[in-house]
Amino acid sequence: MTAPIDRLITIMAQLRDPKDGCAWDLAQDFASIAPYTVEEAYEVADAIERGNFDDLCEELGDLLLQVVFHAQIAQEQGLFVFDDVVEAICTKLVRRHPHIFSDGPARTPEEIKKVWDEIKLEEKAGKPQGLIEDVPVGVPSLIRAQKMQKRVAKAGLDWPDLAAASEKIAEEVAEFAEAAKKGDKAAVAGEFGDLLFTLVNVARHAGIDADEALRATNAKFAARVRHIEADARAQGRAVETFDEAEWDARWEAAKASERAAG
Repeated sequence: MTAPIDRLITIMAQLRDPKDGCAWDLAQDFASIAPYTVEEAYEVADAIERGNFDDLCEELGDLLLQVVFHAQIAQEQGLFVFDDVVEAICTKLVRRHPHIFSDGPARTPEEIKKVWDEIKLEEKAGKPQGLIEDVPVGVPSLIRAQKMQKRVAKAGLDWPDLAAASEKIAEEVAEFAEAAKKGDKAAVAGEFGDLLFTLVNVARHAGIDADEALRATNAKFAARVRHIEADARAQGRAVETFDEAEWDARWEAAKASERAAG
């Protein structure tokens, strides 16, 4: 009986067959499917947040397809095959868990993290050096900002505490406002980026994951909008007919309902 993973690999190979394959799949390369790979990872996270495990099963399959797709393209170019991908991660997991796969002693979570970081440093030997060289460019900007800040902080480039980092916000807001007054769009965008970067730094000092915080706020915003829309439909109204005062009142009502729900 064919293993499910082998069937998936076979299906992907057929889709990429130069003669009888799918025109769309054949037109893809690493770069063109990279955005789909990122998107599928976020859809996995979304299914988890919603607690929908049927969706999670489906989304994990979609994410696995992306891995198989990349591996198929790599095989066609003589770079590596799917089994190489699996072997590489198996080897890495065993290497980074000596307390499990060798005779090492049982460790506390803190000790495990320390050994993990030490092994990662050993793995970097011989690779291009630099504090931020291995922080992926393709990850979401908030995540990349936080990762880069953490890296340079370990080398000493950091604000001393949360209060000092927070003071920088007012300075960046003032610079943004000044650029906005001048009407220079490029300067406004640059100052806005600086402000976001500073807010990420403050989040890091506060022990907050900036990306997760924004995702939570997005979800809260969406829930309030849906509440207002549902209330409007129940009254036979369209939200597009609301004036500013009515929007404000309904927004406060949505917040009150949110608090009441606990």
